[in-house]
Amino acid sequence: MPINIPGDLPAVNVLERENIFVMTRRRAMSQDIRPLRILILNLMPTKITTETQLARLLGNTPLQVEIDLLTMSGRTPKNTPIEHMLAFYKTFDSVKNDFFDGMIITGAPVEQMPFEGVMYWRELCDIMEWSKSHVHSTFHICWGAQAGLYYHYGVPKIHLPKKLFGVFRHRVTHKGSILFRGSDDVFMVPHSRHTTIMKRDVIKVPALKILSESDEAGVYVVSTNEGRQIFVLGHSEYDPETLALEYWRDRKAGLPIQVPCNYFPNDDDSKAPVCTWRSSANLLYSNWLNYFVYQQTPYDAREIKDLDTDL
Repeated sequence: MPINIPGDLPAVNVLERENIFVMTRRRAMSQDIRPLRILILNLMPTKITTETQLARLLGNTPLQVEIDLLTMSGRTPKNTPIEHMLAFYKTFDSVKNDFFDGMIITGAPVEQMPFEGVMYWRELCDIMEWSKSHVHSTFHICWGAQAGLYYHYGVPKIHLPKKLFGVFRHRVTHKGSILFRGSDDVFMVPHSRHTTIMKRDVIKVPALKILSESDEAGVYVVSTNEGRQIFVLGHSEYDPETLALEYWRDRKAGLPIQVPCNYFPNDDDSKAPVCTWRSSANLLYSNWLNYFVYQQTPYDAREIKDLDTDL
């Protein structure tokens, strides 16, 4: 089944060139099918790029998915045309009375700041609290995962001595996890961050379980017992060239940055990077949509149970 997005969204042309079935809202309205409603809170500065990355993964499943895009109120992005924001993005006030089958909270380039020092932290807390009663399963990415673990469970973030940057080997540590059903014993995931969470802090919380880890990158995926909240510390959604763009951006700015690990062939930045995480990324998002959204969400989304009463 296709992904259902606005016909004018830039991602449409990109995904159609990749043979991913895209359905416009007008075409979807003619079908007697209730699509899964997924809300994406996009905190990344390159919003169009992130939209496309996530739409690519959400569209590569047998399920019909309808995407709504959310931004923080009162924020004017520097890297995205205002016309794009006005055409495709909603604010929290306009969606807070709605219910969604799933939600994705992206990362953001604010990880070195205290959570409370982030300009939109209070509104983000309001959204995360709202998600407990208005979203069936919420998928948090990188800083979004750190923010969610901190807000909901008090798990602190820790500053790393140097940036974790590259593509690293991971393994499934919770063998019964259906989020990783069909996964290889070892799979690769990109990371690009200055902070992390510690395993010792996660295991103190009875409501949480660690599903996947890496010897080099640490804790990768944490979930609540029923999968209503999933926290992913890496960037499996990244395009093959994303780390290269970050690397050359920082080099040009004169910032201290190492060659990303396990990315360029023989660590030679003159060569094109090799994508080693595409299949594991597709499996992760497909399993989330299937097992934690589609198979669990009520047909009438207004019947979603409050997470505080569903533990």
